[in-house]
Amino acid sequence: MTKIKAGIVGSAGYTGGELLRVLVYHPDVEIVFANSASNAGNKIYAVHNDLLGDTELEFSTDFHSDIDVLFLCLGHGDARKFLDENPVDAKVKIIDLSQDYRLRDHQAYAQGAFVYGLPELNREAIKQAHYVANPGCFATNIQLALLPLANAGLLPDQIHVNATTGSTGAGQKPGPTTHFSWRNNNLSAYKSFEHQHLQEISESLDQLQAGYLPFGDGSLLSRAQQRINFVPQRGDFARGIFSAIYVDVDIEAMDAYSLYYNYYQSHPFTFVSEQNIDLKQVVNTNKSIMHLEKHGDKLLILNATDNLLKGASGQAVQNMNLLFGLDERAGLNLKPAGF
Repeated sequence: MTKIKAGIVGSAGYTGGELLRVLVYHPDVEIVFANSASNAGNKIYAVHNDLLGDTELEFSTDFHSDIDVLFLCLGHGDARKFLDENPVDAKVKIIDLSQDYRLRDHQAYAQGAFVYGLPELNREAIKQAHYVANPGCFATNIQLALLPLANAGLLPDQIHVNATTGSTGAGQKPGPTTHFSWRNNNLSAYKSFEHQHLQEISESLDQLQAGYLPFGDGSLLSRAQQRINFVPQRGDFARGIFSAIYVDVDIEAMDAYSLYYNYYQSHPFTFVSEQNIDLKQVVNTNKSIMHLEKHGDKLLILNATDNLLKGASGQAVQNMNLLFGLDERAGLNLKPAGF
């Protein structure tokens, strides 16, 4: 089989580095260029030093359409600007890891449109797509915890979410809340009730449970805020997202497990555990592992994902596999960092 030729723009950051780590060993991919203006001419392992001995590829300023798929690992707002300023041949498939094309009103591009790239929601549409908007890390985790309920029409008016992410979720550029001295042995909340991922979460839930957002004036975010009570937290670990979500729903624990098992039985990276879970089960993997508990009228859903893999670059490769008719798991059979 001829290998898929891949180009990456924004390859020096966390998501770009994680994408390189996966694609270097993907059996069906050849990396044609890893674009990074600030690191052009340097070996990839000069920045992503864990790749020493794995590749001699250099960063470059190259950008051209002699590829099959383009990955955009740029900051929010920069991906759309890049595509506006750098025409891409219509034959090239695009996977954007920013939030620029995720929402329905923003998905138009060239002669087509971006498909929201959550395989557990839109697998068949992704297979037929040309452009894919990769979901956000919190959005992936929270949606996977709620999709089976939405599909059964069981989501109540109020959803309560507490989710903690690792420091890599803030990106590679240093900031006041990413310094080791501040982050270590510390915990804080931020963007409570107004995180930007609420918008895409709401659209996906509405896709399965029609009319889930029927009321409220103003933006989609304001309507989402009325339904989803989301408190994001910064944890003192490098990677991963652990969420605790509860809803009032009239369903027995065994029936809830059946609902989740049935919904995810054909999805290779999403698992439901009857034992309690922890974050290390998923770190360094493309997995999402959930645990359910019933407490009175409340259903508790715990979900663990790796924010850089299932929440970003791993899911981007999963989407690439679907776009090109490959095994969905190709290049993604990764071992968790258990210790």
